[in-house]
Formats: sequence, structure tokens, C-alpha cells
Amino acid sequence: MTVSTLEGAPDAGAAAAKYVVGAEMCPYRLVLEHVTSRWGVLVLIQLLDRPHRFSELRRAIGRVSEKMLTQTLQTLERDGLVHRDAKPVIPPRVDYSLTDLGHEAARQVRDLALWTERRMADVERARKAYDDAKRS
Repeated sequence: MTVSTLEGAPDAGAAAAKYVVGAEMCPYRLVLEHVTSRWGVLVLIQLLDRPHRFSELRRAIGRVSEKMLTQTLQTLERDGLVHRDAKPVIPPRVDYSLTDLGHEAARQVRDLALWTERRMADVERARKAYDDAKRS
């Protein structure tokens, strides 16, 4: 299946047809992994409100190591979703914000997170029913 055949996916023309979503190295798949990674989701949602410095972003997300946050920010920056603004002052000041593309992705991820929050009771019921059926 190509990305252009996904239901609701915008037709990106002939160029999109060369990428196969299921292919291990498909660029679409890699970006999807970056955006929906454990820390990628949280970074994108947190940056929707406003730019953050590294330390405040780390505190806001919680339980993320400095190394993982750095890697996540670099990956999202490389994908064009996050902008890194290093100010030439002492001590150094670096602010992270979303690009226009990042805002678009972050809104999509936030909507999924809000859906999860709204439907969590249904998920818990389904889990309980599944577990009960497995025990029987």
C-alpha cells in the first residue's frame, strides 16, 4: 500500500506513490515514528502552548532523561517540526518552539491524546472484558 492510497490522505502526486508505508525505510514511516514516539508526542504537545527552554521542557514533560530529550528534539528539528533558537549570550540560552509544520503535527497528536483521555473508560472496560475472557 502506498501512502497516497490511505483513506483520507491527501494526494501528494506521483512522488508519494514511490513510498510504501509498510517498507522499513519509508520516509513516511520514519516521520510517523518520530512524531508518535513516547517523548515526541509529549514534546510536541508541550510546545503547542509556547516556546520552552530545555530545562523547563524537561520539567514539564517529567521522567525523561537529558539524553532522550536531546535526541528527541534533534530528531524533531531535523524533520522540520521544532525550531532551536540559540541566543549568543552568557550563560547560553536555547529556546525550542514549533515550526508551522510542527504546529500542524502537534495539533494532530494533541487531538489523539484528547481522544484517548475521553475514551479511556471504554478502553478500560474492553481490557477488563478481554482479561476476564482469558481467565475463563
